[in-house]
Amino acid sequence: MSDKKEIEVLLPPEVAYDEYARYRALLAAAQLQPGQADFVHLRRRSIDARGRQPQVRLRADIWLSRPPTDLFGPWFEYPDVSRARRSVLIVGAGPAGLFAALRAIELGIRPIVLERGKDVRTRRRDLAALNKEHLVNPDSNYCFGEGGAGTYSDGKLYTRATKRGDVQRILRLLVQHGATPDILVDAHPHIGTNKLPYVVQALRESIRAAGGEVRFDTRVDDLLLEKNQLRGVVTATGEALEADGVILATGHSARDIYELLHRRGVRIDAKPFALGVRVEHPQQLIDQAQYRRQDRGQLPAASYSLVHQTQWQGKQRGVFSFCMCPGGFIVPAATAPGEVVVNGMSPSRRDSRFANSGIVTAIELEDMDLKQYGALAGLRLQQEIEQRACALAGNTQLAPAQRLGDFLKKKASTELLETSYQPGLVSVRMDEVLGAGLAERLRQGFQDFGRKIPGYATNAAQIVGVESRTSAPVRIPRDPATLEHPEIRGLFPCGEGAGFAGGIVSAAMDGERCAEAMAALAVSC
Repeated sequence: MSDKKEIEVLLPPEVAYDEYARYRALLAAAQLQPGQADFVHLRRRSIDARGRQPQVRLRADIWLSRPPTDLFGPWFEYPDVSRARRSVLIVGAGPAGLFAALRAIELGIRPIVLERGKDVRTRRRDLAALNKEHLVNPDSNYCFGEGGAGTYSDGKLYTRATKRGDVQRILRLLVQHGATPDILVDAHPHIGTNKLPYVVQALRESIRAAGGEVRFDTRVDDLLLEKNQLRGVVTATGEALEADGVILATGHSARDIYELLHRRGVRIDAKPFALGVRVEHPQQLIDQAQYRRQDRGQLPAASYSLVHQTQWQGKQRGVFSFCMCPGGFIVPAATAPGEVVVNGMSPSRRDSRFANSGIVTAIELEDMDLKQYGALAGLRLQQEIEQRACALAGNTQLAPAQRLGDFLKKKASTELLETSYQPGLVSVRMDEVLGAGLAERLRQGFQDFGRKIPGYATNAAQIVGVESRTSAPVRIPRDPATLEHPEIRGLFPCGEGAGFAGGIVSAAMDGERCAEAMAALAVSC
């Protein structure tokens, strides 16, 4: 008889989420008695809501004898690089930057991480001022600061970018630094905005403990560029820093970095992105629609994923849900005064009364009627719409909003619903914010989504604008083989801000790849 039995079962939620009941059910499915199993290792958990009653699909290994000691993968240890011969400047302390630093340490390179914002603890004060006093700190907000935009978000860890790196390695590293082990099991893992700051702090301390450096309140304002060789960077205080390479991991909202590269003649390219609104529903409505029962019991807050192809003036464009936050909150994500941007986040328990999701439409290069701006055309389009949203809502962080049924009927909302968006809402016709073309595409998408989810496209929901930071409107090119900029030696564009990632895990994997590429190039030279 084999030492291990692999089983897959469907269980009702009240059994699947009860540790003792689940244990007995898994043994029964394997035709075993409790005394016959040494260890039960849950490998995968997902919800199957296609039938009349939702069930939970579990995959597990049941060990009849003691399991191997490396069952959960290796525990990562880091060498001391405080006196390492090589160093790398990493601009940005989001997931791409932090994981690039850890991988650099593994490879014997000393990382110096430069973050324009503040550490996670101090950063909270600026978020409170943004929510309560409508004060936007351009260097410390929901996008900038330790951990990047992902720190104060839902903390989704699901990615389709499985060919870009080892997803399980990233998840194990997060668990090693304090994330719940559930992320190794759940089909759509997440950490939660209340727990992510502690994980980020632990990542930072691992970097420092190994001899790396992490500097806060250190914005990069210029490049030490000699012809086609990047020697280092210059900070806002005028300090010049040099290293063997520079990994640029500044995130999708660091517009000043795009402006700097453009000004210094470093090639960047405009790229497609997406733009739209946040839609907010009562979580109970989404639960009822997805689970088809009044009380979800022990099931997690329900989510959804929606997509529709629209036609407008002879052009086909996708409309899709983005960063759906069950049991979550809408937050202000502006990075400069005079603009309104919204995003979504969820705590680990996802226990808010509200569900929200970005509903966005694709913006292709031909849609950007701003040709005079060249590679910065998409950035300028974002700015125009964000500034218009701010002006129409009263030039504070109040956000323009409209009830969804009214938006579909092209009528003003006389009153708005209760919201999770703390700064507050102002009733505005969203067509005035988005323009006729974008609004019409979203309208077609919402009409289709209403056919898929009962009650979705009604005045039980409202839309809040604008959701404009789904991804970077600029790509910083790089050689596919070396990951180095094709024209500037020593520059490694990385993560979401460079256009090569789209979430925490894919950004982390890209950070590791860039650290490996920089190390390989240094050796070959």
